[in-house]
Amino acid sequence: QVQLVESGGGLVQPGGSLRLSCAASGIIFSIYNMGWYRQAPGKQRELVATITSSGRTNYADSVKGRFTISRDNARSAVYLQMNSLKPEDTAVYLCIADYGPKRFWGQGTQVTVSS
Repeated sequence: QVQLVESGGGLVQPGGSLRLSCAASGIIFSIYNMGWYRQAPGKQRELVATITSSGRTNYADSVKGRFTISRDNARSAVYLQMNSLKPEDTAVYLCIADYGPKRFWGQGTQVTVSS
């Protein structure tokens, strides 16, 4: 059974930082491309960042220079370091795992940026 479990969300002030984690099980983690989406109320789900099995990264323009995605194959985990957070970053952040036509989703972790 595949499980993606996110953690690390919370309430942070504008300009602050958070580090999200996604722990994967039930898959051969090293061969999967991993990523993070976010879903804000009333908005379309947005792809935030991806990292391929070989470590190549890609970011949405809205987070470039502020967010960093990384992975630890030994721990079957992917991370999203979020710096200089803005109120518009408020959303549920969801982890994804892709391999060919397969895509698995986590349940999400809430990030709220507010003073």
